[in-house]
Amino acid sequence: MSILEIFLIALGLSMDCFAVAISFGAAKQLSRNDASRMALSFGLFQGLMPLIGWLIGDIFKKPIESIDHWVAFGILSFIGVKMILQTFQKEHPKNNLNIRKLSVLFSLSVATSIDALITGISFGFIRVNILKAVTIIILVTFIVTMIGALLGTRTHFISGKQAERIGGIILIVIAVKILSDHLLN
Repeated sequence: MSILEIFLIALGLSMDCFAVAISFGAAKQLSRNDASRMALSFGLFQGLMPLIGWLIGDIFKKPIESIDHWVAFGILSFIGVKMILQTFQKEHPKNNLNIRKLSVLFSLSVATSIDALITGISFGFIRVNILKAVTIIILVTFIVTMIGALLGTRTHFISGKQAERIGGIILIVIAVKILSDHLLN
């Protein structure tokens, strides 16, 4: 898997974090410190979850090696479609959540990184340098979350729902590319 593909996957996965960051940025005036803590927490969880998923996927690689490309396609497509469909659900108010509370930050970090865990499982079935992937995912998520938090406090140029839809589309495109690369080679 190329660095560009890993970057695009990281970008797609980080859209949940971007959406949450914009929401909190728009709802409350976050300090740079608050935004940095959120970005660091989201980045670390987004990076560690694929590592855990990769370890799980690597265990099951041999038994399903002949259909691994279909598994990766299915997982990434499922996540992408799920992200898009979630944007059409009614939002729950976040007014009672305080991102400065460690329990809230931890919960949101886990919630936004579940897709990354599942993506990590697909990494176990395809050739990917997991350390490079984890590093890119952490960095991209940190930067995207910071941008979301800071932009959310200043403007409303893109909604969290739009960001999540874009992320879902990116994951579906990567899934199709993985499948087509395998079937055409």
